[in-house]
Amino acid sequence: MTDQKGYSPQGVESKWYESWRKAGLFKPNGGTKNYCITIPPPNITGSLHMGHALCYSVQDLLGRYHRMLGEQVLILPGQDHAGIATQSVVAKNLKRSGVNPHSLSREEFIAKVWEWREESGNQILKQSEALGSAFDWSRTRFTLDPEYADAVLKVFIEWFDKGLIYKGLRVVNWDSALQTSVSDIETEREEINGKLYHIRYPFSDGSGSITIATTRPETMLADVAVAVHPDDKRYHGLVGKMIKLPLSGREIPLIADEYPDPEFGTGAVKITPAHDANDFEVGQRHNLPIPIMLTPDGKVSEIGGKYAGLTRQDARKAIIADLESEGSLLKIEDHKIAVQISQRSGEVIEPLASEQWFVDQKSLAADAIRVVESGEITFHPPRYKDVYLEWMNNIRDWCISRQLMWGHRIPIYYTDSGRAIAAMSQKEAEVKAGEPIVKQEEDVLDTWFSSGLWPFVTLGWPEETEDLKQFFPTSVLITARDIIFLWVSRMIMMSLYFKQVIPFKDVYIHATVLNEKGQRMSKSLGTGVDPMDVIDSKGADALRFTLLSQSGYNQDIRYSDRKTEDARNFCNKIFNASKFIVMNLDGFDQKAEVQLTVLDKWLLSRLARCEQTVRRAYESYDIQSGMHALYQFFWSELCDWYIEQSKVRLQDPDQRQTPQWVLSQALSTFLKILHPAMPFITEEVYATLPTENKRPHLMEEPWPKIPSDWLDQDSESLVENWIDMTRSVRALRADAGYGPIKQLPKLYVQGNLGAGEDLIRAQSWFAAIEQGTPRETHVTTTVYGVDFHIPLDGVDVEKELARTERELEKSIAELEKLEARLSNPSFTERAKPEIVERERETATNLRLTVEKLEQRRALLTKK
Repeated sequence: MTDQKGYSPQGVESKWYESWRKAGLFKPNGGTKNYCITIPPPNITGSLHMGHALCYSVQDLLGRYHRMLGEQVLILPGQDHAGIATQSVVAKNLKRSGVNPHSLSREEFIAKVWEWREESGNQILKQSEALGSAFDWSRTRFTLDPEYADAVLKVFIEWFDKGLIYKGLRVVNWDSALQTSVSDIETEREEINGKLYHIRYPFSDGSGSITIATTRPETMLADVAVAVHPDDKRYHGLVGKMIKLPLSGREIPLIADEYPDPEFGTGAVKITPAHDANDFEVGQRHNLPIPIMLTPDGKVSEIGGKYAGLTRQDARKAIIADLESEGSLLKIEDHKIAVQISQRSGEVIEPLASEQWFVDQKSLAADAIRVVESGEITFHPPRYKDVYLEWMNNIRDWCISRQLMWGHRIPIYYTDSGRAIAAMSQKEAEVKAGEPIVKQEEDVLDTWFSSGLWPFVTLGWPEETEDLKQFFPTSVLITARDIIFLWVSRMIMMSLYFKQVIPFKDVYIHATVLNEKGQRMSKSLGTGVDPMDVIDSKGADALRFTLLSQSGYNQDIRYSDRKTEDARNFCNKIFNASKFIVMNLDGFDQKAEVQLTVLDKWLLSRLARCEQTVRRAYESYDIQSGMHALYQFFWSELCDWYIEQSKVRLQDPDQRQTPQWVLSQALSTFLKILHPAMPFITEEVYATLPTENKRPHLMEEPWPKIPSDWLDQDSESLVENWIDMTRSVRALRADAGYGPIKQLPKLYVQGNLGAGEDLIRAQSWFAAIEQGTPRETHVTTTVYGVDFHIPLDGVDVEKELARTERELEKSIAELEKLEARLSNPSFTERAKPEIVERERETATNLRLTVEKLEQRRALLTKK
């Protein structure tokens, strides 16, 4: 610890991180039981953002806590190859360097990606070290490591051979710029100003027409029906008639289906199976054709006739103009439209029917539902159990193919006769097929397919490694709510299928970090805050405490510089107060006998309760309650009250041994229970403690065992009363115009303060206390039946009367509320006797306070 006045994290944090690393403290070091977290693998394209900072802080806190409990802890890090994101980044880099990515062969492009990976792909892991993450870097995994890739192919082959994977035509999210299907997580929903077009669809026999409303009129080129609800009386007798599609004249049927909502508009909807997921389902039920009006690059296909080759936007303009010309366009309305935007290309996502590879998830879902319903896997907060089950009970097949080059290439090989063979290699495929192989599938697997195997493949599966035997199932998954469906559900299904056990016991859904205004953090929108900037300026501990002190079962937290400034001030308080304590431990004999006062017992009891609260908080994932308890104990109870009141004793050779012992116990215990949250400053302070049998690092210390006799409710109640009295006297001083700290000559008291007299006198800043009432003009406050009087040279009667009225009004309201409770049999008969007795005692004190306030009001009124 340096001699500087404030704590400076620069240098301290990197020093201790390297010290922990060199000591091998990030690796499992034996223990009574195993505790394992496999971190959600960040993309290799990523850099640390606030969501990562929160997630890693929670994981590190839990890992450090369980190490201190004596458990064998493994926090296993790694990265995801992130197919679309990585291919997009590398393609852009190539274009900037003058290379057309499309001019490269598959092998050449993949080689370029690996080059980029070696140069830039580990940035986020290095940044997480700055945050203090005690992860076992020797076990770092990557989803395209050779062993990991083999495991992915093995899973695909087994599911294909069992009929769980198939190729089929389905509607997917299509990015026409990247020309690939994308998952929901790779898109962002935006609401834009659009148009709603009302179009007349005439019956072929000339008997009338139906009005259709659509926001995408260009898709009418692929309409195959118009649907109405079977119970919609407006269309009774019309179902089955043929409709002439505007512009093309192609005939399509009017069909009845449960999908249309009779309450919305005309109740009739156009059915375009190739360009809407719901329409596709309708088409399947009615065996309708699936014409596709868009090419992979987003242009109108040959079925569009004269519109073929136009972009979506140009086709829409031309079609609207032609509809208007022939009289089929009835009206156009302004309309808010929800669209999905590709995160990688910025293009509007098109629902598009495409030949893709799918997993039959329905057959896998039953066990994944059972383990959550039974409580084998527990969600925190509990409400996410229902979110998960709702999704699982309505699960659809999963599109696992992507039209990319970077990723796990689908291990399907085609023979001359067109047979599809799943195999680890072409040679193996030829053996299985018994005939020559002509080509391999070009598509790669969805990133979520490989990351769904993360909890057990990272530990060595399909081999039965020691890590797999020891650490699987893992203990907890810490993740964000937006990937419950895409990742959490699939890890559960895959683990239950391949390992026949759950992948983790708990799922903690951490909060989303918003900016101070409640906006989503985004670099592109200018609303983001770079965690590395915060770490560089204020330190990792300050950032961690800011995030952890808002993390519990709440699901949105707001980051602000002010809160981080407060956290940095907390670091300074810890640093300076610890330095004061260590300075005053000079000559301390740990074996000397101590005589504890009520104040000593109070602090030890408050420390014991703080430890209980923190332990419960860490165990239940309600971390913020632990942070609040730590802050309150150190700043208020230890520093503001105990240290301030103990300074005189510390200077007295005959008295100092006891406060030295109490302070030594308090600081040592506090550092241990705070360490999982703020590892750097606690390690720095711990290194200065002059205690015996100290470990080389605080990180190696066990969790403190608090003696049961430290809990002392009587001492707590007594000292809390003294503190309440002190605060009331301080408030009385302020009302009378006296500032804090400046010592006044005498405080007059009517009532027994007992052993609390010295604390009340010293901490309300008086030279002496005298029993009685001053002769001169004075102001008065009454607390717990004790009157406190402060003499004044001159008093503002109106101001004092107003203050007395406020106190009287408040006391009467509290008394009425308490008397109502005590007169309620349901309270007095059901509550514990000691609670009822305590409430009666409080009521008695309040009656005495009201009586004295009324007397004071009468006295002031006479003046």
